Amino acid sequence: MTAATLAGLTGAALVGLGVYGLLVLAHPLRKLLCFNLLGSGVFLMFGILARKGGAAGFAADPVPQALVITGIVVAFSATALAVALLLRLFETSGTVTLNPDEQRPE
Repeated sequence: MTAATLAGLTGAALVGLGVYGLLVLAHPLRKLLCFNLLGSGVFLMFGILARKGGAAGFAADPVPQALVITGIVVAFSATALAVALLLRLFETSGTVTLNPDEQRPE
């Protein structure tokens, strides 16, 4: 098993764990962490696919690397915004869940 194959399988496992967590977990912060795990797996798999193309004899293409780096920056920014929104929700309502059946503390 080569290093590229192992990294590709790791990326696939990260995507699988991220999707599983998004579907099963109910807490918004845990969903956010699973979404980041899913994104990390996608970035890893995309980088490995770009590397395998370069190893197959094709000309080196910097576009996949630039897309992965841009995606990481955008994911970090979206995570920071989501955490800020969760903190604001907690400050406002005292909980981070949006259950309409519960009474709001006043």
